[in-house]
Amino acid sequence: MKTVLYMHGGSGNHGCEALVRTTTKIAKDATGSDVILWSQNVSEDYKYGVSNVVDEIVATDEVNKKSLSFLWSYFKFKILKKSDALHKLFIKKLFKDSVAISIGGDNYCYPWSAKQGVELDKEIRQYCRKNVFWGCSIEEEFMTPEVVEDLKGFDLITVREPLSYEVLKNYGISAVQVADPAFLLNKKELPLPKGFVEGNTVGINISPLINDYENGDSIAFNNYVKLIEYILSETDMSICLIPHVVWEYNNDRKPLNSLFEKFKDTNRVILLEDYNCEELKGFISRCRFFVGARTHATIAAYSTCIPTLAVGYSIKSRGIATDLFGSYENYVVSVQNMKNDSELTDAFKYIFDNESQIKNTLNDIIPKYKKKAGIAVGELRNLK
Repeated sequence: MKTVLYMHGGSGNHGCEALVRTTTKIAKDATGSDVILWSQNVSEDYKYGVSNVVDEIVATDEVNKKSLSFLWSYFKFKILKKSDALHKLFIKKLFKDSVAISIGGDNYCYPWSAKQGVELDKEIRQYCRKNVFWGCSIEEEFMTPEVVEDLKGFDLITVREPLSYEVLKNYGISAVQVADPAFLLNKKELPLPKGFVEGNTVGINISPLINDYENGDSIAFNNYVKLIEYILSETDMSICLIPHVVWEYNNDRKPLNSLFEKFKDTNRVILLEDYNCEELKGFISRCRFFVGARTHATIAAYSTCIPTLAVGYSIKSRGIATDLFGSYENYVVSVQNMKNDSELTDAFKYIFDNESQIKNTLNDIIPKYKKKAGIAVGELRNLK
């Protein structure tokens, strides 16, 4: 038997990278089988060291080109114009007799990926032994009849926060509530860049995706500008701008560069280079506070007990904050609901004023929360 991880876009999204690293360890602990990663960007996985974690990385076009089945599929593709023949052969070869784990946990937080997930799962289930949806979050607005049917087809669903668990339960879909496996990610501490004051730096992450969800007039970006102005004028803290996704079409460095250009002359704002997810967690863990839009950047902060403000645009951030603190109020600023450019600053003031209490809460809950993430080992092991 083998375990195949799919719905992985590449490790240039360091949240995806974190999920591969932690899920691979969980799968090996649970099944003892080889773990194969189906990747849409193999070069990124080699660049960031994921190739040292999994047993094999497979790209979409890697099929045995000397086999008779390949030659027949190629004939159909070229002569009969059946464009999906090679794809179906690839799916059969990769997933036959496997435990297939979809690690695209937020597939059903966005309409474009929900459609892709439904279609792909249907193909994979023709060949795999068991199909698992891993550490997911679910937006109710995307629960179409097709999505509901797809979700009911999984042999195991682990859901990473209570709000999505309730959505699934309301549709009669069986799931096990765990914590996001990335809470178990190791950290690696590299030398700090010049100007990064350990224990007195605010880590800031911004995603270009926020532009798709805000109400217009760059209100989300302007909230970040106002927040940085406040930190520089009212505190002695440094600021480190931290990218967590560096895909060309979805690149945190673009808005972060814009912020850096505005404040570089203050000599208190640093723009961090690109690193792998364990190294990024090492930098985040040495911040005093963290403000982030990327879910797995905030998870790196939460899991190292850093008081954190999430800039949310989906159920993921609200659900995880609710799980940790009992409510997401004061811990998540919703991009969709922003009405003025001071909301992020006002929310940060709450985190700042309640720093000790928040740290105490995280110090108490995170060890238990990591055990909650580990529940998934037993669930995988019990798959018959």
